[in-house]
Amino acid sequence: MQILPSMLLPVIAAQKAVGDSLIKPLGHHELLLVLIQLSLLLLVARGLGELMRRIDLPPVVGELLAGVLLGPSLFGWLFPALYTQIFPKSQEQSNLLSVVSWLGVLFLLIVTGLETDLNLIIRKGKTALLISLGGIVVPFVTGFGLGWLLPESFLSDPTKRLVFSLFIATAMSISAVPVIAKVLMDLNLIRRDIGQVTLAAGMTDDTIGWILLSVVSGLASSGKFNFTTVLTSVGSAVLFLAIAFTIGRTVVDQILRWVDDSIGGSTASLSVLLILSLFAASLTHELGLEAALGAFVFGILAGQSRRFSREAGHTLEMITAGFLAPIFFASAGLKVDLLKLLVPQTFIFGLIVLAVACVGKFTGAYIGSRLGGLSHWEALAMGSGMNARGAMEIIVATIGLSLGVLNPQMYSIIVMVAIVTSLIAPPLLRWTLSNVVMSEEEANRLAQEELSSRSFIKKIHRVLMPTRGGTNVQLAAQLVSHMAHQNPIEVTALYAHSDKQPVRKARQAATLVKETTAEEAFSAVAQEMQLPTGTTLQTKVESGQNKAKVILQEANKGYDLIVLGATEQKGSNKALFNMLVDRIVQEAPCATMVVKSHLSQPQGESCTIAQQPLRHILVPTVGTDYSKNAVEIASTIAAQTGALVTIVNVINLPHLEYILYEERSLHPFREIAQNLVEQQAEIGRLLGAEVNIRILKGSSPSREILKFAQAEGIDLIILGSNMRMVTGRVFFGHGVDTILSNAHCPVAIITSP
Repeated sequence: MQILPSMLLPVIAAQKAVGDSLIKPLGHHELLLVLIQLSLLLLVARGLGELMRRIDLPPVVGELLAGVLLGPSLFGWLFPALYTQIFPKSQEQSNLLSVVSWLGVLFLLIVTGLETDLNLIIRKGKTALLISLGGIVVPFVTGFGLGWLLPESFLSDPTKRLVFSLFIATAMSISAVPVIAKVLMDLNLIRRDIGQVTLAAGMTDDTIGWILLSVVSGLASSGKFNFTTVLTSVGSAVLFLAIAFTIGRTVVDQILRWVDDSIGGSTASLSVLLILSLFAASLTHELGLEAALGAFVFGILAGQSRRFSREAGHTLEMITAGFLAPIFFASAGLKVDLLKLLVPQTFIFGLIVLAVACVGKFTGAYIGSRLGGLSHWEALAMGSGMNARGAMEIIVATIGLSLGVLNPQMYSIIVMVAIVTSLIAPPLLRWTLSNVVMSEEEANRLAQEELSSRSFIKKIHRVLMPTRGGTNVQLAAQLVSHMAHQNPIEVTALYAHSDKQPVRKARQAATLVKETTAEEAFSAVAQEMQLPTGTTLQTKVESGQNKAKVILQEANKGYDLIVLGATEQKGSNKALFNMLVDRIVQEAPCATMVVKSHLSQPQGESCTIAQQPLRHILVPTVGTDYSKNAVEIASTIAAQTGALVTIVNVINLPHLEYILYEERSLHPFREIAQNLVEQQAEIGRLLGAEVNIRILKGSSPSREILKFAQAEGIDLIILGSNMRMVTGRVFFGHGVDTILSNAHCPVAIITSP
């Protein structure tokens, strides 16, 4: 019996060793404190941010001030005991808040990357580089001189003045891209040319600054200048950027494409963005560069992908602006102790350091801007924006303190410089930019972007085209082909069939027939499409319980438009088009376009039709969003084919008889109709189409439209309409039904869910 306990001794010892090595979970008190800290910081930061907004200042000003007020400067001075309880001097507790703060930095840089126009930055690359070099060289030289002249009382080790001077020079050179980005967002300037150039220059400045920091940190650690550290840091940055914008661009796009096809939805898109960006941030951090650089770059790459969900980007922006960014800015202010700066010597030299920092950065950015071809006011704006140091300089100061390069006195001065420059940057930026004259090119670009943000056609990136190879879907393929030349879209042709199994003997033959029919259907569509270079027609064969369900399941994978042929099969008296098309239009998760060609079926179901000439496109309108969508589709096609678009509005005379009896005039109704068609004609012209307008009148709008189409030799009628349910069938109104049935030319009808 005594043998058993002796046998268990090794097991008990092993369990004890494992128990001793277990990592304890986060303590109750530590978790309580971090939750209180986050809620308090968020409350004050958002409250002051909204206050700043009301007095016409960017909210980031209030968010930065929140940390100062909650820090030792005010809250700690007024209520020292309570301050110590909420913000104890514990490294472990501080680390918890730092993690959330760093997430704020990374998320803010991801959002900034999504908003960054890489093509514009490339066009302005020379200017951005010159600004960055000016913003690095001048403050570095002035900062180095300042470090060499400061009294020994500000040095942690007077024997290491060279390292100290280099550290001060680096701190003077750094810019705070998160602060700059937040200010530009708050002022709604991030899409302006000056905003994009500021971001480009800021990121270049920051990258060079962090390379300098890694070199100086290595020098501080080793006590000697190390060329290997310099070459490694520079090489790592160049290699990362080169791989990211070549191979990385393709890889990110393919990953987003696969996730969109396999899973779909904005949630999946957001998850992939965060996974890739955090991985890239960890990679750049491991390379000795700034983690924010990796997050920013992958935000740019995701923003350039057609498959990235704009809804996911908007969600991320809301989370960042409403939670993480305020925490980041407020926690940066917590490190400031203004009371230490009130010592006379510290106060005087603190002002000197602040002046040198502002003048050096402002002068360098201004000179670089002027050399880069910017105007006087644009150069002043660049100097104002680049002057913000923010938490990045606080990080530099923290590193210097941990390495023993800075003493607490100098650390407080550098943190003060970071806060003050971040506070004065927004009003200076607003003032200088108010004097910047917008060029005609920039005004046109912004107008196009504004149009795109509200445009139906510009939001179409993926098109699903179910096909059986008939004439209607072939004509639809021609129309989609014209659209693809004006807007970058992906087109997927889908052959759907029922998976109801035939009897065993006929199963193999039925499978061969389906495969052959699918190939013929795809071939018929492919021959009608003349897609632009770089765009390919994707094909899919899917099966399910019924064809409509198969098509709708595929449509739920993030498509923006479903394009259908009106009568791919024999119609039914209970359906407008046929039972299949009617159900898809009714249940579609996105917009649909149904095309009725009014062309005779060529020999063989999948024989191709000739390219249909489009010289004149007619769009009836009643001024609704549905009509506007039709105008956009027509104008996009016309911009590619050179067709004339005529927008018509019909004044319905019977509806006006009683009113006319009183007013004896059609003038008010003509004026309304004229304004209506003019507004929609302007949309068409902005999309590059030649647009004409006509006002018709008659007792039957549909009859007047058909008469006009016949008389003018219209080649295509495009209708926008909302769907109504009548006894289970699709119903767009008697007028639309009449045009669909009696038109002498092809008709396309656009609907939105």
